[in-house]
Amino acid sequence: MRDVRTLCTRSCKPRPLHSTLVTEEDTMSADLRREWDDLAQEVRHHRDLYYNGQPVLSDAEFDALFHKLVALEEAHPELAVPDSPTMEVGSAPTSDAFSDVEHLERMLSLDNVFSADELQEWLAKTPGPYVTELKIDGLSIDLVYEEGVLVRAATRGDGRVGEDITANARVIGDIPHHLSGDYPQLLEVRGEVFIRPEDFPELNEQRIAEGGKPFANPRNTAAGGLRQKHPEDVKKRKLHMICHGIGAREGFSPRTQHEAYIKLAEWGLPVSEYTKQVDAPDDILGIVEYWGEHRHDAIHEIDGLVIKVDPIATQRQLGSTSRAPRWAVAYKYPPEEVTTKLNDIAVSIGRTGRATPFAVLEPVFVSGSTVSMATLHNQHEVKRKGVMIGDTVVVRKAGEIIPEVLGPVADLRDGSERAFVFPEKCPVCGTTLAPAKEGDADWRCPNTRSCPAQLGARLEYIASRGAFDIEALGEKGAQDLIASGVLVDEGDLFDLSESDLQKSQAYTRKDGQVNASGTKLLANLEQAKQAELWRVLVALSIRHVGPTAARALAARFKSMGSLVDASVADLADTDGVGQIIAESFKAWFEVDWHCDIVRKWREAGVNMQDSAGESAPQTLEGLTIVATGSLEGFTRDEVKEAILAHGGKAAGSVSKKTHYVVVGDNAGSKAAKAEELGVPMLTEAQFVQLLEGGPEALGQ
Repeated sequence: MRDVRTLCTRSCKPRPLHSTLVTEEDTMSADLRREWDDLAQEVRHHRDLYYNGQPVLSDAEFDALFHKLVALEEAHPELAVPDSPTMEVGSAPTSDAFSDVEHLERMLSLDNVFSADELQEWLAKTPGPYVTELKIDGLSIDLVYEEGVLVRAATRGDGRVGEDITANARVIGDIPHHLSGDYPQLLEVRGEVFIRPEDFPELNEQRIAEGGKPFANPRNTAAGGLRQKHPEDVKKRKLHMICHGIGAREGFSPRTQHEAYIKLAEWGLPVSEYTKQVDAPDDILGIVEYWGEHRHDAIHEIDGLVIKVDPIATQRQLGSTSRAPRWAVAYKYPPEEVTTKLNDIAVSIGRTGRATPFAVLEPVFVSGSTVSMATLHNQHEVKRKGVMIGDTVVVRKAGEIIPEVLGPVADLRDGSERAFVFPEKCPVCGTTLAPAKEGDADWRCPNTRSCPAQLGARLEYIASRGAFDIEALGEKGAQDLIASGVLVDEGDLFDLSESDLQKSQAYTRKDGQVNASGTKLLANLEQAKQAELWRVLVALSIRHVGPTAARALAARFKSMGSLVDASVADLADTDGVGQIIAESFKAWFEVDWHCDIVRKWREAGVNMQDSAGESAPQTLEGLTIVATGSLEGFTRDEVKEAILAHGGKAAGSVSKKTHYVVVGDNAGSKAAKAEELGVPMLTEAQFVQLLEGGPEALGQ
């Protein structure tokens, strides 16, 4: 748009010179206004897509955009006009498919904090006690019950007016049509609709099969499902709901937020099993840390922890801003999902020959590190996810888990994308790929002994902490030993000498003598020869034989010779092994070069006898134990190690078959499950007693 000053100088009478001058301050103000306008428009656009369409930005990217606008307004308060997106809640309904409906009470949003310092600052000015709740990554819903009957359900909309989705809400199994017990005359309930991560792949596969565009993540799928025109289509989405607040009510005056949740549960409404009452602000920081490490233990996706003042009276005193209550805040965890460009799809070959497609990405920072590659699992998953080369994709990196492509942002396609074609031959050695047996989803390179990719991966696995723990043997060293011809397979690993290493580059100096890494490697190998038998079994890379099965086999059969001589039935009869592992173990020893590896290792002095079982008393034999929360004297791996070493089974989930649950600080849903099932719960001190003397030491 042309400046009005320009128009006047062309069409109006001449003015004094000083009246046509534009000051530096005026220019700066105009630039700021343009910057604000552009940013506000962008925020509104992406917010509307989030609530009413298909988002093309990740939550973290939108948060960054929103807080850029907040920072601009804080620096220049004159820009913070009443209709700024920073003053608004949600987004006004845009669809004609649903009628508008006004909420009985405003549905506010939440202010966010992104660090411990910001959270402590909020806690310092906001009196407790508190309740903590997991922030469900879903879509907000407002339910109204009159005389115990569901009369209306609506989306958040702009916080005042949402869309009437009553018919759709009625087909969500978690939402009761009638309340039970001593329900009030009027009750307005706020909740979050979500899709469980375990249901997402199946739903996306079904959508692709029906010719639709794949969804990028469960949240988008839930949002789209809740706003379907036909309730029967909503039912297909496997939607769930959990309550997280109350609005208007008559005949119900809870004293605290926690008390309100107890009553909601009594009336048949779903509430979170993860909500906790907390008195001390310092304890909240511990809960934040716990869920930061266990965010994938919940039944739904989460992107933060919500902290609320518990007493309702205090909530009223604190009040709210135009968009958020002052008595609640959301601690947002670092993003685990971002969007980036999928530049290519390549295939890697693992230690067992498995051919795994992986995404070659435009580098992007996510969950603490820069990611340029992410797994796509197998060719069937590529098809099921609906990703194409050239797509903008959603990438997730959860904690220590390998980065994974969730799906494409299909609405950003421009027609230049192309489908992935799975290769017929191994990209490393050229051998024709094929499934190991009919019906296998995974394809493999059958050149198991000589494929450089497989041998390199096996050598790295041998050196890993779960096997021989050979510190001086890494990826670079393994590849060099193969490329230089020092190792044809892993059989000669423990016979390596200085003269062998002199043929390599990674383990020699410029003068051709063995370097410090080479000297360390030889020392590491000598030490590794004394490793426990179960570690030797793990190091052999027998398919399906991991640490748990290896421990069980070593403890029962005591020697490699006895294991080789054992029948499939005897192997399968071992606790924690079973038929599939037993058959895989037996089949491995039917290959001549596999047997040569064991023979060469034995001749080189590698231990082939079990001694670990004798050193640790088998006090937990026959017991299944689950550990949850943080323990002072044990890391997670050390707890599992202790259980297995004492003859027990370390399980990851609580069931009726669980004998004990070891409960540490900030224990989550597993402790609640144990209480529900009546499974005995142990403190850390009691766990130590159990290790030392078995159930008898506990008086049982």
